[in-house]
Amino acid sequence: MVETSHSDVIATEDPAAKLAGLRYKFSDFEGVEVGPLPHLAGERSRLNKLEWKNFDASMIGSTVGAEIDGIDLAVGISSNALEELHQALVEYKVIFLRNQQITSSQQVAFAESFGELEIHPFIPSNTDHPKLVRFEKGAEVGGYENSWHHDVTWREAPSKIAVLRAVSVPSTGGDTMFSDMCAAYEGLDDSIKSEIENLVAVHDFSHSFGSQVPEEKLEEIREKYPLVEHPVVGTHPDTGKKYLFVNRIFVNHFKGMTREESLPLINSLARQAEFPEYQCRFRWSDDSIAVWDNRLVQHYALSDYWPDVRIMERASVIGEPPKS
Repeated sequence: MVETSHSDVIATEDPAAKLAGLRYKFSDFEGVEVGPLPHLAGERSRLNKLEWKNFDASMIGSTVGAEIDGIDLAVGISSNALEELHQALVEYKVIFLRNQQITSSQQVAFAESFGELEIHPFIPSNTDHPKLVRFEKGAEVGGYENSWHHDVTWREAPSKIAVLRAVSVPSTGGDTMFSDMCAAYEGLDDSIKSEIENLVAVHDFSHSFGSQVPEEKLEEIREKYPLVEHPVVGTHPDTGKKYLFVNRIFVNHFKGMTREESLPLINSLARQAEFPEYQCRFRWSDDSIAVWDNRLVQHYALSDYWPDVRIMERASVIGEPPKS
């Protein structure tokens, strides 16, 4: 056994004292930094002070995600409570409701309170409602959504809001994580913000859904869903806040650059969603619901429950083209 004494301690202060609220480069590896993220403090404080008349809200992440208590969609929701719930979504970016023993029809009706619903061209509904998609994963059909993404950004008008309900979930595993893209943007260096201020990304369905399209139909589908351009930095129409709008699944390249030239910056920007400080994580239970703003958050469905069965149903609201 090696004996030590106070004389072996060479430090005169806590290493964290040198950070003084700043990030610190820990090594020569790209992206490896430690230290606080002080830009989260103001938003975290503001959100924690919010009060609601028709329900209680408990924050899950630092700046994203809140669990709502006091709403029972099975017995109905008043117009005042619904209006307030919509505002809570604007504030928290994703909200969660547990013990909502509702039918698929009631889920559709609830989702329609946020706007007109869309039909997904590449995922069959598998329900009695064409605008409600059923995801049933298990031993035969594995989960594949375990990559950070916004939904359907290859559309000219990507989904605005998604309403996802747990029909039956494993006792462990199958959580969903959400990452705050407003916080991700604010955390960028000013030089990066200037570089991407007017940058446009070209989005393409074929990277993820192209393999499902028969080769002889690919040209026809491409005419229906051509490459689309969206600003890398969007501005939310309700709050005026800027958000980062780049994901690896659907962004092909940046306008004016080849894919090869674009990849380093795509990876660097997409990596911002991976900061745990920007995230919240929701452990599902049967009859729980998540509602998220597809513009403001990326999500990641953990695929750690195979071969257990996980059944979810999702309705998505038609959005508008993002504005810079």
